[in-house]
Amino acid sequence: MRSYLYHGNRPPFIVHVTRDPADAVEDAFDTSSFVAEYALIGRAGNTSRYQVLPAVGLEARLGDHVADLSGLRALATTDAIIERIRVTPTGWIQRGWFADRNAFAEFSEFWQQNAGFTLRRLTRDGDPEAPGDGLTDPQREALRTAYEMGHYEIPQSASLDDVAAELGITASSLSERLRRAQTRLIETTVGSTWPPLPE
Repeated sequence: MRSYLYHGNRPPFIVHVTRDPADAVEDAFDTSSFVAEYALIGRAGNTSRYQVLPAVGLEARLGDHVADLSGLRALATTDAIIERIRVTPTGWIQRGWFADRNAFAEFSEFWQQNAGFTLRRLTRDGDPEAPGDGLTDPQREALRTAYEMGHYEIPQSASLDDVAAELGITASSLSERLRRAQTRLIETTVGSTWPPLPE
């Protein structure tokens, strides 16, 4: 394990690994030209979390994709924490906490100007967590991947086999995983509020 603390032009990433064995992941980090250093932060169930320090700065990584690099650096000093970034075929999905409306406004305005931005959900401190607490990491990943690939769209743009191939599991395993996840979502959202059946 390696440890470090570094900020500036090469801010670290937090990487969540849910399926691949640790040795394979760390071998990939060791041979990647993108990774300068990494540290295993911890494990929970099937998920390992790493902190990864890029080998190159923002300019080399982003090139012409983001014109306002100074604005991007400024986001790192705002009173906000980005908990999760998921890269999908249609864009990034990010989840974070913001100290106040001004901090959120800075974040949203930057991405509206540089890459497009759509708000999916905004809550206040103290509001209940989003539905889904109690899902395992594989269940959450299966639901998210199926949704992002269009498995739940009408008409459906990704079959069960398509999603299973993306996740590297069989279609029958995916079907069971989705059913268990959907059951859990129902139990934690509407299950406890249904009226009793008439006698």
